[in-house]
Amino acid sequence: MTRPRFCPSPSAKRGLSVPRLALGLGQTIPLPFSESCHMLRFVLSSSFALTLTVTLSAADWPQFRGPNRDGISKETGLLKTWPKEGPPKLWTAKNLGEGFGTPSVADGKIFGMGTRDEKDGVWALKESDGSELWFTPFDDVRKPNQNNGPSGTPTFHDGKVYSISSKGKIACLEAATGKPVWQADFVKDFGGGVPGWGFCESPLIDGDKLICTPGGKNAIVALNKNTGEVIWKSTLPKNEGAQYSSAIAVEIGGQRQYIQFMKGGVVSVGASDGAFLWRYDHPANGTANCSTPLFANGLVFAASAYGNGGGLAAVSKVDDKFEAKESYFDKQMQNHHGGMVLVDGYIYGTGSNSLRCIDFKTGKVAWEDRAPGKGSVTFADGCLYCRNEGSGKMFLVEANPKEYTEKGQFAQPDRSKKNAWAYPVIANGKLYLRDQDIMICYDIKAK
Repeated sequence: MTRPRFCPSPSAKRGLSVPRLALGLGQTIPLPFSESCHMLRFVLSSSFALTLTVTLSAADWPQFRGPNRDGISKETGLLKTWPKEGPPKLWTAKNLGEGFGTPSVADGKIFGMGTRDEKDGVWALKESDGSELWFTPFDDVRKPNQNNGPSGTPTFHDGKVYSISSKGKIACLEAATGKPVWQADFVKDFGGGVPGWGFCESPLIDGDKLICTPGGKNAIVALNKNTGEVIWKSTLPKNEGAQYSSAIAVEIGGQRQYIQFMKGGVVSVGASDGAFLWRYDHPANGTANCSTPLFANGLVFAASAYGNGGGLAAVSKVDDKFEAKESYFDKQMQNHHGGMVLVDGYIYGTGSNSLRCIDFKTGKVAWEDRAPGKGSVTFADGCLYCRNEGSGKMFLVEANPKEYTEKGQFAQPDRSKKNAWAYPVIANGKLYLRDQDIMICYDIKAK
């Protein structure tokens, strides 16, 4: 195996935020303002090896599906209804490059991926006005390019940005400048196989580890987030191809583990060593598994399209082994690209042509409505932000298991001719809609 390339770099510039005292092991504690000032002077003047860690705003959206990778924003004070023309539009960014990827928002910047001049790369914009800060190409375009550009979301963490190209190159860049830090190749370094529509994964950062999915003999890999060095490589019981989902980190039976939707089904490996723990195959179809699984209290829900549907499995530890037992399967919950959210015990997501609400534990259908159609779903402040993948139209729907209650809708201007597969992103009182070469920012803060 070729060793991942490593390029040392100076520390990235950091934006201002509430100071926090680093405790080690990725933990920090917030400091009151007065104590922060004293601590800052202490750190600057002391010879003790203390570090001041700048952290994200609570309302940032630093990775795919938000802070906790569940499609849920913790923001409040947002508009509860939209005017007929939609919320106020603040700005439009153009010339982003082709791509279906969703943006991330952190440290006063917006990060995304696009194809420009036959190169896949990462761009960074100013959060305030959408003007471009930098663009860093790091891989050739995959041909034939069925995906029409890269589809992953850059992950921001501790002053760096991590992204995966359609052909499977993973790059770590300085968030402030776009300067490369290290790079690795799923195919050359790990023997991975490029899925039919290219790699679409968004990297997961967990402590010092970066979790990614080359597929094949080294199905899931943990790299040192700072250097790209291999920590472990996970070999599954059967040769498992990568698909189009992104991994999540969970705790089950006192053990931290990573859940990923592979070609043959949902699998889990141990966080410490990558050892295989359990699998649940029923949600997989034979064509494409795209949506990120949902997890709560030892229960895992996963779904796919192409006539399949979604199911819930209860994962438990028996003696020294884990097992997943199916609780129910819903043939109509054929979630394709748009993902699902779990809110107060109910799953909200689109099937083949409607928005559906089902009980997470029982699978009982609470309601479904065809108005939003098929698309993606994000949750914030009591409402679902639903984006129709065909028209790009946005719907604001109350997250209410009793009935479908629409609170507004609007048509996106300047629509491309491609599907609107990029999820709605909500960060710092703004709604972001990516559509290939452009991105539109709306003000959704209640006045």
